[in-house]
Amino acid sequence: MSVNVRAVGARDQRVQRLRRLLRRASVRDAEHAFVAEGVRLVEAALDARARIEGLFVAPEWRLSVPTAAVVERAAGRGVAVYELGPGIMERVADTVSPQPVCAVVEAVDLGLDELLSRPGDSERDLILVCVDVRDPGNLGAVLRIAGATGVGGVVCCAGTVDPFNPKVVRASAGAVFRVRLVVGTAPTEALERLGSQGYRRWATVPRGGTDYAVADFEGRSALVLGNEGAGLPEEVVSRLDGSLTIPMDAGTESLNVAMTVAVLCFDAARRRRLAAG
Repeated sequence: MSVNVRAVGARDQRVQRLRRLLRRASVRDAEHAFVAEGVRLVEAALDARARIEGLFVAPEWRLSVPTAAVVERAAGRGVAVYELGPGIMERVADTVSPQPVCAVVEAVDLGLDELLSRPGDSERDLILVCVDVRDPGNLGAVLRIAGATGVGGVVCCAGTVDPFNPKVVRASAGAVFRVRLVVGTAPTEALERLGSQGYRRWATVPRGGTDYAVADFEGRSALVLGNEGAGLPEEVVSRLDGSLTIPMDAGTESLNVAMTVAVLCFDAARRRRLAAG
């Protein structure tokens, strides 16, 4: 297939916009767009039928079979392809060793009411609520786990790292295109709305909570995840219905957010499978 490629320089407004989207959360929020870097993330965007505004490639893109294939696939869907001049990708990209391809993708997130009103099957009964989760790698892993276990949605409350941050997008391994996201809701508002819809709101705590293995969180449940160091603020704790603990051997202080989510979400998925027969 012949790909129509347009050459662009460093001062082109589209390249300048690409740089701003990679570096500034305020721009991503205002323009409702973000950047997916690398063949795998662009493939994930195409698989999810996300709206890709444009594809940017380094001069050597034709030398890589996987890169050439994803460029042809995107171009076949009508995505505009722009070839950057030598050295521009290295100056624009968010990584030390930049990928030869990246895409500007429309950000898709829902309002909380929209998430809760969507009809669906039982996996919608489990929602993750991130309260002041600051580490991009942790949030990306949370999204990846949510995608792997069929979680109904992830609420990224105000104060949590931008889920469309390049580091979060990379760590999500493409799950950012599949997971239903709510962004920017105040924690107290989110918890009150979930409570009014019959969700039982569980904190995740290192010790002192109900053993997750015997807790009943198969029905409508929200797992509330706090800051990696400070935990959950008091105004959030006062709105919770219970807390879950993963038993650990003595000497282990705690698990990080992503590890905790992995244990609880995969157990919830196991319970759903058993209940379904």
